[in-house]
Amino acid sequence: MKQQETILVLDFGAQYSQLIARRVREAGVYSQIIPFNASLEEITSFQPKGIILSGGPATVHEPGAPQPDKELRTLGIPILGICYGLQVLAMAYGGNVSRPDKREYGLAHLTRRSESVLLDGIPDSSEVWMSHGDAVDSLPEGFTVTGSTENCPFAVLEDNQRSCYGVQFHPEVVHTPSGKRIIENFVRGICGCSSSWSMGSFVEQAVAEIRETVGSRQVVCGLSGGVDSSVTAALIHRAVGDQLQCVFVNHGLLRKGEGELVQRVFRDTFHMQLVYVDAEDRFLSELAGVTDPERKRKIIGKIFIDVFEEEASKLGKIGFLAQGTLYPDVIESVSASGGPSVTIKSHHNVGGLPENLKFSLLEPLRELFKDEVRLLGRELGLPDEVIMRHPFPGPGLGVRCVGEVTPARLHALREADAIFIDEIRKAGLYGEIWQALVCLLPVKSVGVQGDRRTYEEVCSLRAVTSEDAMTADWFKFPPEVLSRTANRICNEVDGINRVLFDVTSKPPGTIEWE
Repeated sequence: MKQQETILVLDFGAQYSQLIARRVREAGVYSQIIPFNASLEEITSFQPKGIILSGGPATVHEPGAPQPDKELRTLGIPILGICYGLQVLAMAYGGNVSRPDKREYGLAHLTRRSESVLLDGIPDSSEVWMSHGDAVDSLPEGFTVTGSTENCPFAVLEDNQRSCYGVQFHPEVVHTPSGKRIIENFVRGICGCSSSWSMGSFVEQAVAEIRETVGSRQVVCGLSGGVDSSVTAALIHRAVGDQLQCVFVNHGLLRKGEGELVQRVFRDTFHMQLVYVDAEDRFLSELAGVTDPERKRKIIGKIFIDVFEEEASKLGKIGFLAQGTLYPDVIESVSASGGPSVTIKSHHNVGGLPENLKFSLLEPLRELFKDEVRLLGRELGLPDEVIMRHPFPGPGLGVRCVGEVTPARLHALREADAIFIDEIRKAGLYGEIWQALVCLLPVKSVGVQGDRRTYEEVCSLRAVTSEDAMTADWFKFPPEVLSRTANRICNEVDGINRVLFDVTSKPPGTIEWE
């Protein structure tokens, strides 16, 4: 296989590292994230056309502050430092970093100071997103200042002779409108990449890697009907065919019509080997009386793996468990590769796995965002009814049934959720929303239905817009859509007599309630 052009992102523990890689891919160049302390040998093995040093939470002067290999500069490869990465780069070339009196968080106005290859095609004055306490205060020899802000005189540094560049702000986030152009200038103009990478080339590379990894062994994959597991199965099936055994576990926590959809698409259309397992009673008996969300996730994850191990014993010797893990799952569940990131919540596909797991994990989507996964699904021939569905958590309705999970509460939640999605589709809004869901709350409300008093549970509607699920804002519905939804739920669903609408953004809230 031909060596593809690659930009490496050295991760210093920033939650934005994957966004950097994503912007590079959007520029048509393949990107790969590796830890900040990767050896020179590992770095050169990728034959990178350029290297980007990410931001990070550390301070360059603190003991043990993350530093890349000291010989990185000797490679003669263009380097772009972002925020903390700029500070590391500046100090490596003899500059100084200090903590100024005025720090910058949020929007700032960048002013161009001189001719700049990094800022080519960008207005002389533009908005950028800052998030730093430290800043460069002494220019390294050979560098020139090409951009500054009111509180950051060294906001953009360039050394064309040594192909070293740095920005104190974050070009990868949407709050920096010209950020994509800056990254394009680096990967195309400075690194000379041809912008030949596409989802089609990703499929080619991923298929080759899966074949090499799997060899002649068997793979088992859990299908839930969600985008992630569906694309995972389609990609692995493209690579190894009938070496893939798909298992559809009905844990009683699925959306309405999930089972029928999965079997129709994957067994009847793609002709995959698909095993149906009815484990609803098993899951619900273990979840009885459990209200803590983390315990729920761990229980669901454990049973999920137990079921897989049992099915694997029937299918023969299985070498790999395939999972549709995406980057937002990883960033919320474990620390980033190079530094401290706070664990927000675990996901059953990346958390709660037993230490004695009998399979090796196969996670071919681990470096992708949801919109990229959808593009991949379309490349693999999956229908829109699968790849354009809103995200659905691995633990399913178990984490939308806030409080105790019971058959009656699940039934009410499933019906309410189906009504909400139906009304969104009827209004032609489904494609404008990143994720829509209903949560059933462990709160009872007095109501009046007909001539009788009711005392039933409350549900909350939630719909958000987002680019990557790392941040999200609530969707502004026309009032009549919410009105019709609430009216239908209260009239058609037993056990619910009040409907709320959640207007919390992320942050401070997560998209899911649990």
